[in-house]
Amino acid sequence: MSPSEFVVPYLPVGTTYGETEWEALRECLLSHRTLSCGDERDAFESEFAAAVGARHAISLANCTVALELATYLCDLREGDEVIVTCQSYQATATPLLTTPATVRFCDIDPLTLNISLEALRALLTNRTQAIFLVHYGGALAEVAPIRALARERGVVVVEDCAHSLGATGNPPGPWPEVLGCWSFQSYKNISTLGEGGMITTDDDEWAARLRRLRSIEPDADYTRRTEHLLDPLPSDGVFRHEKEAYTHDCVTLRHPGTNSTLPEPAAAVGRVQLRRLDELVDRRRRIADVLDSCLGAIPGITVQPRPTGRSAHHLYTFFTEPRAAVGAPELLGQLLRAGIEVQQRYFPIHLLPEWRRRGTGPGLCPVGERTWFERQVNLPIYPQMTDAQLGHMVDALRRLLAR
Repeated sequence: MSPSEFVVPYLPVGTTYGETEWEALRECLLSHRTLSCGDERDAFESEFAAAVGARHAISLANCTVALELATYLCDLREGDEVIVTCQSYQATATPLLTTPATVRFCDIDPLTLNISLEALRALLTNRTQAIFLVHYGGALAEVAPIRALARERGVVVVEDCAHSLGATGNPPGPWPEVLGCWSFQSYKNISTLGEGGMITTDDDEWAARLRRLRSIEPDADYTRRTEHLLDPLPSDGVFRHEKEAYTHDCVTLRHPGTNSTLPEPAAAVGRVQLRRLDELVDRRRRIADVLDSCLGAIPGITVQPRPTGRSAHHLYTFFTEPRAAVGAPELLGQLLRAGIEVQQRYFPIHLLPEWRRRGTGPGLCPVGERTWFERQVNLPIYPQMTDAQLGHMVDALRRLLAR
């Protein structure tokens, strides 16, 4: 079946944009102001930083670039170790494939699907330089003890926050060793015309480096020349992009920089979406509450707990247990036949072939593997879901899971 044939498609049809977003976009496009590197981007960054309690927010083309730059700032070298959650979208760990560090995949809590604090502690060594985690589905991981461990050991924490915008429960800062990577892709809790990202930090030096890097400026060291290498051009006011060509030499090049700024129209829409965040997350919460109420009353079904603050409800996940009327693998096919499109989020990263090439494989994270292959079910959830679609899903779940 194609998505259009499902009563409840997994991904929403259309967007959450309304007249306010269209007006912001219209005003931006008709303003005769620049469409790149302008006031809308700066305002969005400032408002986003305030919303999530960060000192700095640097907007980017997408969250994957944020994760790539965060990985770069970890300064990973031969002999270093990085601990990474085993269940997340592959982009959480993909930038680490290009580093010489040893990646140690960490098992998860069988209910929250966030990184297991107990398993994390067991993997920490004096070689650990960074911890990569995700706030799965929008419920925060145990960030307070993880950040405290990181501070104590001088370890960087890279938090994939793609799911968690709108969640509450973060410990008060500042946390200069934490890099938050956020997504505004089309199906996230807010979106910026299809793609967009942000990286947040409380570290002033990191923020300055990130702003240079996203503007295709090298992260490098320069030294002043005692004499000109080139004959100076006339001082006629012409901009020639020469930078410091006449006065400096580059002695260390760490990163060439990348062109990854968020366009002005996307930022303008992002500002409106950010103001609507509570409204959008509240609709997700109401859908989750209905599903929790339905599934919580069915024998053999475990509803996912949300122990830390308020979830952003980006995903909806539940689990089948041995005494359930039907197991998760069979239920997935039955849901499809009932007109409910399902996608399993996310295949254990350490079992992907590019990671198996580096020595990982089955048995490395037994809780994550057993949960994903045997117990886990993901249902559609998004603000555009109608009450009729939600009712169809509830009726189908009750019918399919009845003994």
